[in-house]
Amino acid sequence: MKIEEFEMERLQSTWENRVKYNLSESGVHPLLLKELTNKDELEELISLRLGYSQTNGTIELRGAISQLYPGSDIDNILVTNGSSEANFISIWTNLKAGEELILMLPNYMQIWGLARSLGAKVKPFYLKEELNWAPDLEELKKIVSPNTKMIAVCDPNNPTGAVLSEKSIKGIVKVADRVGAWILSDEVYRGAELNGKETPGFWGKYEKVIVNGGLSKAYALPGLRIGWMVGPKKIIAESWSRHDYSTIAPGIINDYLASLALKPEMRQKILSRNRKILNTNLALVKKWLSNHADLFKLISPQAGAIAFIRYNLDINSTQLIIKLLHEKSVLIVPGDCFGMDHFIRLGYGAEKDYLLAGLDLIDETLKEIQSKG
Repeated sequence: MKIEEFEMERLQSTWENRVKYNLSESGVHPLLLKELTNKDELEELISLRLGYSQTNGTIELRGAISQLYPGSDIDNILVTNGSSEANFISIWTNLKAGEELILMLPNYMQIWGLARSLGAKVKPFYLKEELNWAPDLEELKKIVSPNTKMIAVCDPNNPTGAVLSEKSIKGIVKVADRVGAWILSDEVYRGAELNGKETPGFWGKYEKVIVNGGLSKAYALPGLRIGWMVGPKKIIAESWSRHDYSTIAPGIINDYLASLALKPEMRQKILSRNRKILNTNLALVKKWLSNHADLFKLISPQAGAIAFIRYNLDINSTQLIIKLLHEKSVLIVPGDCFGMDHFIRLGYGAEKDYLLAGLDLIDETLKEIQSKG
């Protein structure tokens, strides 16, 4: 079994704690513990006995998650250590060597690498820039085959921030149903829609659907490392048995705090806080881009804390990022990580002053490149 290097994660892991300005993050500036707990909850937290938590997630947490997916109950839910483990287990459980996965691109490339490492055949279908990052359903129809075991999507999308329309969701379901394929929907950005209207997602649209989510992006709680799978009970039971071989259980403190975050009132408070940050900061990014109208093109994201920006400079995206790293101590993600040169992924979920300082340094590099051109 040959594991491909996960280029983006390796880049971020290597540099994110060494640069002065990390604008590679795809989530919102994290919450403080005191913003999540009241006095009584904090007292309960420090009184927790630090044993193993329930391995598939406590009943309280799975109950809270199930409320987000109408028609589900606690046995449709598996709590994982981050949505990345949910993705890992979903692929491991449902895809075998020789089977075919159709993957939406651009995308977070974890599923791409995992499936290929397991010997699956991965075929891409693309969100189209000329369609404002919507899929071409006719293209999807052409590449699906009787050997297609799964269609994997990311909605809202990383890196474009696009949200699938109801028409696109129905179209993807129709294609999957035609060949009996599973749909794996990574919905970790659900709740970070800039207009406040949550994407309906794929749950309840089709029997063979697995939805993965978590608290790292829309909820600004990446340090809790809480994710989840939602799916048919048989698949969740099979996935739980594989969870025994991976991380076994979520941390008991993480599980407790996640339950607090998903209480209806707290959930809305968190999402409202994060949308305010995102809308404020996206306006700042757009203003900055307008000062470089000849260099940049952005199809405005509908959700999430990332802008996928096409640039017009005679420099490879990885070379541009390395230049920023070493000369300005700024980290952003090159389009090469998504197989799309001449794009950058800019995270705008940071504190306002931090974001602006990082953009100023990118400005300096742009002027240097242009002066040499």
